[in-house]
Amino acid sequence: MKDKRNKTRRIRRAALAIAAAALALSLGINALMLLSVQDRILTPEQAAGLDADCVLVLGAGVREGRLSAMLADRLKRGVELFEGGASNRMLMSGDHGRVEYDEVNAMKRYAVEQGVPSECVFMDHAGFSTYESMARAKKVFLARKVVIVTQGFHLPRAIYLANALGLDAYGVAADLRPYAGQARNEAREALARVKDFFYALVQPPPTYLGEAIPVSGNGDATNDLS
Repeated sequence: MKDKRNKTRRIRRAALAIAAAALALSLGINALMLLSVQDRILTPEQAAGLDADCVLVLGAGVREGRLSAMLADRLKRGVELFEGGASNRMLMSGDHGRVEYDEVNAMKRYAVEQGVPSECVFMDHAGFSTYESMARAKKVFLARKVVIVTQGFHLPRAIYLANALGLDAYGVAADLRPYAGQARNEAREALARVKDFFYALVQPPPTYLGEAIPVSGNGDATNDLS
């Protein structure tokens, strides 16, 4: 009986030690990611002179073609950066993995309705994750210097991944209002930073690659709707 109790204590101590190590690793990775990109998070005014290859707007969510609050704010900021001279191209990267779910056409439609020429707006139909958006921006769209637009809690991970993949990446936050479920978003993001830290080390190929579509060309080459 005593041996059984001692074994149980050892198991508990080992489990606690593993949990403490995992927590320390997670905190360390989060701190590294946040601190290492601080000087690459800019205001719209600072980004105006970057002359980037594209303003890279990350997808968030659409419902029956309607933009989520986060995505609407990302697009508003992205158009502002385009008009301010941060770049003369926009790259909309999001999920269009199913016919019935299409972030990127809704994103391009918004930009064109705001006066951005259609040929200046590219769509990445296979930006299924932050990692894949960055990998495809470099490998498919041949971008070298990008200005990433997303909410502030998401921006450090996006910039970190882009830089790890060889992009010269900067970011501008699109926090234009309070968002529902922000505490949940922050908690999920802390876990996602750990996951993508290892993705940045391993650098697996994205789900889809395909032929190159240089972002310096005509964005209408990415149109898929008549």
